[in-house]
Amino acid sequence: MTDTMKCKVVSAEQALFEGDVRMVIASGDLGDLGITPGHAPLITSLKPGPVRVVFENGDDELLFVSGGFLEVIPSQITILADTAERAENLDEAAALRAQEEAKRLLNEQQSEFDHSRAAVELADAVARLRVIQQLRQRRA
Repeated sequence: MTDTMKCKVVSAEQALFEGDVRMVIASGDLGDLGITPGHAPLITSLKPGPVRVVFENGDDELLFVSGGFLEVIPSQITILADTAERAENLDEAAALRAQEEAKRLLNEQQSEFDHSRAAVELADAVARLRVIQQLRQRRA
């Protein structure tokens, strides 16, 4: 059995990552997933949050996805993200503004649609801030 598998992270806007990895860690709807070579085939939806790709040499990279799907087939992982960004490219000030705006909209609750949209936006902003915090902790 090989020590790596192919991984591809794509969104509607871009192909963010493609390469050989030793492990991928992501936030699935039912909890965190750790995918290594030889993992059973799987399709699951992803929550907004971090995706960590670990390379063969032990180095890793932290990405952010706003949701989407993760598919595992023999020797390959594909993440189809709604949006995806490298953690170092996330804008903390923009995420904080989005969080405050979503909280304001939740408090107003003008309609069920507005409430649902605000809840999604709040989850996205909180996930972005969580990824920024993880990146900060790794650099410390």
